[in-house]
Amino acid sequence: MTDFAIEIKNLKKTYAGSKKTPPKEALKGIDLTIPRGAFFGLLGPNGAGKSTLINIMAGLVIKSSGSLSIMGNDIDQNMRGARLSIGVVPQELVLDTFFTVREALDMHAGYYGVPKDKRKTQEIIDHMGLSDKADVHARRLSGGMRRRVLVAKALVHTPPVLILDEPTAGVDVELRTQLWEYVKTLNKAGTTVLLTTHYLEEAQELCDTIAVINHGEVVACEPKAKLLRSFDSKQLVITPIVPLAAAPQLAGHACEIDAENRLVVSYKPSKNSVQDILDAVRVAGIGISDMITREADLEDIFIHLTRQAA
Repeated sequence: MTDFAIEIKNLKKTYAGSKKTPPKEALKGIDLTIPRGAFFGLLGPNGAGKSTLINIMAGLVIKSSGSLSIMGNDIDQNMRGARLSIGVVPQELVLDTFFTVREALDMHAGYYGVPKDKRKTQEIIDHMGLSDKADVHARRLSGGMRRRVLVAKALVHTPPVLILDEPTAGVDVELRTQLWEYVKTLNKAGTTVLLTTHYLEEAQELCDTIAVINHGEVVACEPKAKLLRSFDSKQLVITPIVPLAAAPQLAGHACEIDAENRLVVSYKPSKNSVQDILDAVRVAGIGISDMITREADLEDIFIHLTRQAA
């Protein structure tokens, strides 16, 4: 048995062109391995290829070349096994409006061949905060409630891999909190989670490994802690005793005044130390009331990597 929940090797996808448009190369040779039990973030700007990759996993898009396997099931040799191994929460709020929440979940479990006595319909309804909506038709649900139902549908067959494609887009804080608590519980129990999101603070808080994809290529894939350390940039934020009228000239250091009249000095830890900056500040005659350092966050790294790739 493989140690990886998802293995992707040289995966390519080119969409056919037309008389007016050339062919579109959406994936240009993706290589990714996602360990079992990981909480994996797949990040990228719009049009980077994330949805194409997820749709290939789900069997909705046919790859051009390369290989992809889920829980050891190659999608060419055993697509049924691969699809049974994943639960996908799509971006689009698409539900059958003629069924109640309970009926939709039971029907979806039936699609996956889950026996009636093995179904966890009520448990999932309770965990997703849908208890008071269980017998309400989907057409009468708000957008946030529909999002909850989509997550619930992805879980009816207890998949070992859960794929969340922008699961909290446009939903309230309560749902986000409830969803992430439940997903973290599933992850701790062994479920592999693959998350795509534009809320980078979510990815930074939740994921243990992060890959960044841009223009159909993986531009970074590292454990989160290593990725954050790799960005050689920090800021020293100094509150002066006397407010400054303008940013001073500090030899070898770029600085500016922020909206709170603090002196913000950007520096590279590999080349400069905090002591170097403080020495320059003292030479400039600036008294220090307080100071903090700011580490680079995932948003800084994401912008750097995607601009670099572009």
